[in-house]
Amino acid sequence: MAANNSAQQALVALNRFGFGARGGNSGDLAAAASDPRGFVLAELTNPRSTLLENPILRSTDALLSELYGLQQQERTYRLAVNQQTANATANAQASNGQIASEPTETPATPPPAPLPPQPNFNVITERFRAEALARIQRTHAPACGFVERLVTFWSNHFCISAIKGPGVRITAGAFEREAIRPHVLGHFADLLRAVEQHPAMLFYLDNAQSIGPNSRAGQNGKRGLNENLAREIMELHTLGVDGGYTQADVTSFARIITGWTVVGPAARLGTPGTFTFNANAHEPGDHTLLQKTYAEGGVTQGEQALTDLARHPSTAKFIATKLVRHFIADDPPPALVDKLAKVFRDSDGDLKAVSTALVSDPLAWSTPLTKIRSPYEFLVASSRLFARTPDQPQRYLGSLALMGAPLWQPPGPNGFADTNFAWATPNGMKARLEISNQIAKRLGNLTDPQEALDAAAGAAASADLKQTIGRAESREQAIALVLMSPEFQRR
Repeated sequence: MAANNSAQQALVALNRFGFGARGGNSGDLAAAASDPRGFVLAELTNPRSTLLENPILRSTDALLSELYGLQQQERTYRLAVNQQTANATANAQASNGQIASEPTETPATPPPAPLPPQPNFNVITERFRAEALARIQRTHAPACGFVERLVTFWSNHFCISAIKGPGVRITAGAFEREAIRPHVLGHFADLLRAVEQHPAMLFYLDNAQSIGPNSRAGQNGKRGLNENLAREIMELHTLGVDGGYTQADVTSFARIITGWTVVGPAARLGTPGTFTFNANAHEPGDHTLLQKTYAEGGVTQGEQALTDLARHPSTAKFIATKLVRHFIADDPPPALVDKLAKVFRDSDGDLKAVSTALVSDPLAWSTPLTKIRSPYEFLVASSRLFARTPDQPQRYLGSLALMGAPLWQPPGPNGFADTNFAWATPNGMKARLEISNQIAKRLGNLTDPQEALDAAAGAAASADLKQTIGRAESREQAIALVLMSPEFQRR
């Protein structure tokens, strides 16, 4: 392999499949150049590589129990305030009445009882930031970052939004840790089930409140059927919009998963904050989905339907297309899509096998690097390049918001867009330039621009870029140029 070709293949390994080379003495470019495919695939051999284990991070049920406590504290506080206001009004009315009649000796009005403490809802933001920091720090550990890229891909595929409400915001990071990470290299059916039964998803797409019209709860006049989760499972999570389902299938599937909810603070159906099946809210009877009838069977009725959706040929094609679009090109090469779809079908949705097939295919290495990094990928690649593992998440979170991609807050259930059209806009590039200048100001006096370029691209850097860096008016300007260069921005 020629030196320049070896350097270019190293850039493909690190930029297309990872988060870019780490600076300092990491030697990432050299390691990638020696065996590009092996460098990427090595991360798939560690069965715990997907997990994020941090003792300060709490489980979903613990987080929701904490939220339930805050909400109860808020109710107690409001009741006390209302009672205090009512007492003060009554005392004032009594005093006014006494003044209007003959004056008599009256006992002094006792002082109002002290109010209970107000809840500290800042805890929700603290938990969110702790999860964000742990996630960001994790991206700086691996040499390539392929597994972490897979995590971000699946987290965007099965997205939730923290702006939905406090129940989703406080569990956004736990959702990714518990429902997505353990299954990124497992089977798609297991990933699908874990995601759809997680409280964050049930809150986000309103299934926690979905009531079967003919269920016991429905007959008692409770809220009715909600089709949001059923629709998005088929349209966005499995079959795709052209996957062959109808509106009747959406309604039927919504009935099948009625009763899938979250245990509340009263703990009537289990441990507060956990998934549960509420038989009283479940639409009774057999239901037909995609021309197959699912017999009444409680929670297993919905689980069987999920398993069949996971194994549907349309799902294989939809997932393969999204993976190839994310990693290879905005217009996915049909041959590679067909190959991954076949691997998906033949392996019963083995995502490790699919990921291996993606990296092993020649098209993954011959297709030019034309995709632009997402805002999150750009920020992670920047801090990796300068060997700066963050210890505070605020700068990251603020920069992501500035670039239109706030963490765990996509604009809709279809997640953030995965094409250049979404990110390579005038405003988007202006924001990147602003952030690149900010990074350069912080690190300009600590980093040699040529060393940064060598760490980012090595011999794959173009002669024009090297010349431009050499002619920069200052170290800060040179570093900003490295960060904005095609060699750094494209993957």
